[in-house]
Amino acid sequence: MIEARDTGSAEAAQKGRGRDFWPADKPGRKLPRPKLLLGAGAGAAALVALVVAVVAVVLLTGGGDEPAQKAAVPSAYTPDYLGEGFAQIAARTADGRAITEGEAFGAKSLKTDKYAFTLAASRLTDCKSGTWGARLQGDLAKYGCSQIVRAAYVSDDKKHVGQFIVLNMATEDGVKQVLRDLEPATGAGWVEPLKAPGVPAFGPGFSAAYAKTYGHYAVITWVERSGGAQPASLNEMIDVSLVIENAADFLYGRLDLAAGGRPAQ
Repeated sequence: MIEARDTGSAEAAQKGRGRDFWPADKPGRKLPRPKLLLGAGAGAAALVALVVAVVAVVLLTGGGDEPAQKAAVPSAYTPDYLGEGFAQIAARTADGRAITEGEAFGAKSLKTDKYAFTLAASRLTDCKSGTWGARLQGDLAKYGCSQIVRAAYVSDDKKHVGQFIVLNMATEDGVKQVLRDLEPATGAGWVEPLKAPGVPAFGPGFSAAYAKTYGHYAVITWVERSGGAQPASLNEMIDVSLVIENAADFLYGRLDLAAGGRPAQ
């Protein structure tokens, strides 16, 4: 059996967060707790993974051959629907300029005391080109997705890989719908990860994704140990995702512009 809840409301986002993949862990951080899809056993987990992959391929291609990476979905997924602080750009009408490559990929390196990442691959395209799944692509079109930013970051020690993703939607309501679609249990589809040179292909094995509402932008950080090895705890994945999320700083500049201020330098 798979545990999956509709966290589309603010109340659900606050009250319905899932338990850690490793229940013995009790992280002290105040950020939203990860929501995971838990299998009843190894057999159930394998069956669910197979069903999700098959549904994804059939939805996109009608059952034809499809590259394996297009069926990649995160093992753990945590959406945040609240969008606090970004009400000023809840609609693209307040922020109509298209994202440029200079903005999206301006962060060539991302560092904290513990981790250091370098931009290894990047792509700015239309939304259909960077995603798979008929239902997801249908909602991206319905809710006015105009651009998808994808960047792959590799840690300097090659131990971790992070996918940074931004979806430029028409409204915040569209962002929230897409975040619901990205729930792996729906089989609606997902974003295609970029291949980063020098490390194994992203997707197979264990990975964790954290999706947030930034006004009319959906920001997704999808991280894994290189090769998909299971981490010691989800705290490791959370810490890595927070480093990758720093690539979204350019959106604060857009928020500042919409509020009548000067863009962040």
